[in-house]
Amino acid sequence: MIDKVAQDISILRVLEEKGRACDRRGRIVILLMALFFLVAGTRVALAHITPQVVLMSDREAVVRMMPRATRFFTREVTLAPEERHRIENEWKWKPTQDVYQFYLGRDKQGRFVGAVIFLMESTIHGPVRVAVGIRPDGRVQDAQVLELTNEAYYWVKPLLDQNFTQEYVGLDSRASFIPSGRFSQANLQSMPYFYARIVASLIQRGAILSEVTLLKAEGAA
Repeated sequence: MIDKVAQDISILRVLEEKGRACDRRGRIVILLMALFFLVAGTRVALAHITPQVVLMSDREAVVRMMPRATRFFTREVTLAPEERHRIENEWKWKPTQDVYQFYLGRDKQGRFVGAVIFLMESTIHGPVRVAVGIRPDGRVQDAQVLELTNEAYYWVKPLLDQNFTQEYVGLDSRASFIPSGRFSQANLQSMPYFYARIVASLIQRGAILSEVTLLKAEGAA
């Protein structure tokens, strides 16, 4: 792993500015996806790609998921070939990026109190973006759906109304992230269940990336 660490006293301010640009970014992503489907010549209706719904800003997620933090840092990690191989071999997941960014929190004594990573998955109904909070021991501290398209929100809302993401609080990367019985195929229509699997997978990926890269570096510090 090659990592790049930076402390920025205005990280939260930067995240706030990033939040203001969220709608513009969402429109760009939607336009690019529309162009992709058009160029690819698919029969997918562009009506599937609807405006973004922002449920929580990046800044809100970072503050919520690291309540004991008084200082915030960013850590950029580049997956080494052996790390990528380990992830593919142990978790059967092939990361789509080479570089990932964590937001780290430390308390007044400089102790590491947690981290947050933002992950996204593209679907036929548009991108779904999730924030995953990680404890110092690698377990999930919190997880929240941040933004998704208006159409996807229709399918995800029944999950959010039941605090679906909190099912995974306290789990580590090796736990089962298959939706539990009350969110199973038998209890949900196919599309909510489809999104339940996607969100759960993103949460697990956050735990995996923290175990393979971040916690190793923090432990060595």
